[in-house]
Amino acid sequence: MGYKALKCQMPRLEEHCWRRSCTSRVESKNYYRENWVASKAEEMMSIITSVLSNVYGSLHSVQTANLIRRGLVLFTVGVFLALVLNLLQVQRNVTLFPEEVMATLFSSAWWIPPCCGTAAAVVGLLYPCIDSHLGEPHKFKREWASVMRCIAVFVGINHASAKLDFANNVQLSLTLAALSLGLWWTFDRSRSGFGLGIGTAFLATVITQLLVYNGVYQYTYPDFLYVRSWLPCIFFSGGVTAGNIGRQLAMGGVEKLHND
Repeated sequence: MGYKALKCQMPRLEEHCWRRSCTSRVESKNYYRENWVASKAEEMMSIITSVLSNVYGSLHSVQTANLIRRGLVLFTVGVFLALVLNLLQVQRNVTLFPEEVMATLFSSAWWIPPCCGTAAAVVGLLYPCIDSHLGEPHKFKREWASVMRCIAVFVGINHASAKLDFANNVQLSLTLAALSLGLWWTFDRSRSGFGLGIGTAFLATVITQLLVYNGVYQYTYPDFLYVRSWLPCIFFSGGVTAGNIGRQLAMGGVEKLHND
């Protein structure tokens, strides 16, 4: 009887073992399939990460190159305007330099052009950064023709400061202040542009006063703490002009980046 019972249970044991074997094979296949899927997913993620890293690196390098290009253009413009406008001031005896400086080619101290170029580059790069930070992209008269007219008006204001003769410096200062505000209103009209222009005028005037106080050079007929009272107006209009050039260069760089 025991033998018969054992004989009856043998098929069940075989069936049970077969089922366990099949189940283990299925589980093994599922395990390998899951591992394969996981490895492929990890490989795809690695490829995507590598592509994104390369794109970001390329984009970052393009932005850096564009920033350097804009800075060099602004520096060159600042140097050129400093040479021309300072020569005009010296010829009209508005500013006085030592005799060894006057004997040079441009009748100007060697440090004035690079300092003005650096200031133009800093201000010109700062304007679009402030616009972006405030979330107020400047779109008023964004074309090169407007920028060139702005430069011409700035040169005209400088020319007026050296050429116009008034009964006193206060009248000249008020006239140049009105012209400088007119330049801002005509070519800028942004709060950031006005604020940065005021900041540029204040900082540049303080630095100039320190230079004059230390005898580096001097102004004829000073009426405002060793300098002329209209000097902040020149610096204000110069800051607005450099800002307009910087904004236009930044807009051209963004359009080029999108096209690429």
